[in-house]
Amino acid sequence: MGRSGTFMAADAVELATVSRGGFIESRHIGSAAVVDGEGEPIALIGDTSTPVFPRSTMKFLQTLAALDAGAPLDGEHLAIACASHSGTPLHVALVRDILGRAGLDETALQCPPAWPADRAARDALIRSGEPNAPIYMECSGKHAAFLAACRAAGWPTDSYLDPEHPLQRRVAETVGRFGGGRIDHTSVDGCGAPVHTMPLVALARSMARFATAQESSPFAIFRHAAQIRDAVIAHPTAMSGAGRPDAVLIEQLGIMAKFGAEGVYVAATREGVSVALKYLDGTGRGAPLVALQLLVAAGAVAPQQAEQVLPHLGLEVRGGGRVVGHVNVGAGVPVELPAR
Repeated sequence: MGRSGTFMAADAVELATVSRGGFIESRHIGSAAVVDGEGEPIALIGDTSTPVFPRSTMKFLQTLAALDAGAPLDGEHLAIACASHSGTPLHVALVRDILGRAGLDETALQCPPAWPADRAARDALIRSGEPNAPIYMECSGKHAAFLAACRAAGWPTDSYLDPEHPLQRRVAETVGRFGGGRIDHTSVDGCGAPVHTMPLVALARSMARFATAQESSPFAIFRHAAQIRDAVIAHPTAMSGAGRPDAVLIEQLGIMAKFGAEGVYVAATREGVSVALKYLDGTGRGAPLVALQLLVAAGAVAPQQAEQVLPHLGLEVRGGGRVVGHVNVGAGVPVELPAR
């Protein structure tokens, strides 16, 4: 760990490489934590104890806090609350529905305006002459869930992003409780919401708790975690977007998967084997592949199942309109992990 409390390259391992014509063109280094269903480490690769910003992988925890505060969400509405969506008509309709049920409209959203990430939706919006808007921003579902929670709890909606707001205090408590560690630093995420640091091993542990949560638990926080997990797995397109790597892993393998900005990625199987990783360069290129390989190495996903989804993870490198290389797993990623 560096003097600033952040990752140092010397502490990292090679997570992925990029080849072109048989020549390795780029190498991505970082760290990864793999834990079992009890949250116990299976493998700690690189530096997994230094705090990182989980970025959008924290949406599961933020949505959990919103549910605990009383937000009336289920099904697709829970999925869009956890989403980094692509702004399709489906996504926008779900966000508007959450707001409408809370007696609000999209003017209440305090995330920045954006164009849809989905090309067809973006082109249609431009042709219509309509401007970009907060509702198309990939985090608008989370913001709608925040607002719904505020309405349910009787909290103010105009200050819902203030770190001292009751909802944001609850988010911070949830991050600490589910990850099992203290928050060392808080800042502002790209969408304007507070974002809190946690070590990769704590992030992986929190994913294991989502994966193994029971709807029959005597504790509401675990019942809500089970609701979120089931909604995400049942509605991968709402949670991500058709054909996106996260949606592919969710739909085809039943894995609770999510990317975050600056090279963060999480994935968890139903039995609770969970991965949290971060690329030091922040690209995240090939992160779903690395997470999948770690789950295979841990014996949580069959190699044959992994092979079937690889063509859908966007791993091709192109030149002149044809495939000339691939993103590959790096030398620092184990082929096999210790038996559990």
